[in-house]
Amino acid sequence: MAQTFSFDITTGADLQEVDNAVNQATKEIGQRYDFKGTDCTITFDRAKPELRLEADDEFRMKALFDVLQGRLIKRGVPVRNLQVGEIEPAAAGRVRRTLGIAQGIAIETAREIVKAIKAQGLKKVQAQIQGDQVRVSGASKDDLQVAMQFLRTQDFGIELSFGNYR
Repeated sequence: MAQTFSFDITTGADLQEVDNAVNQATKEIGQRYDFKGTDCTITFDRAKPELRLEADDEFRMKALFDVLQGRLIKRGVPVRNLQVGEIEPAAAGRVRRTLGIAQGIAIETAREIVKAIKAQGLKKVQAQIQGDQVRVSGASKDDLQVAMQFLRTQDFGIELSFGNYR
């Protein structure tokens, strides 16, 4: 029987690193001159997972988002996995924004990945959706490497990570 090799395609962010980035951004906001006397907050809901930003006006919301995004990048959190919501008006002239964090590949995106792999025309390479990840298997490690390189060049709107390569 021929040996098959496989790898998994997943996505997600380390929620502890997100929490650390939020703490660092909150500390920076408390010390920055342009945020003195304002009531800007960042809250992280680990259960959903999502971030809620609240600021006095749209200008400060943009600055708050830039600070948070910079801290997320420094902590190694893939910012492509952020689902940025619109700026919404809140009470007393304040504004609010919700950022979702993708933890797992959505079924529509998984279908796009499978379709792209099949369209590439690699011999004996199969892709299967397994929950919130995609498993790619094949008879040749070289074909799997080609599939990985191809997927790295594509834009599916999320950060892809490859693991469980065997």
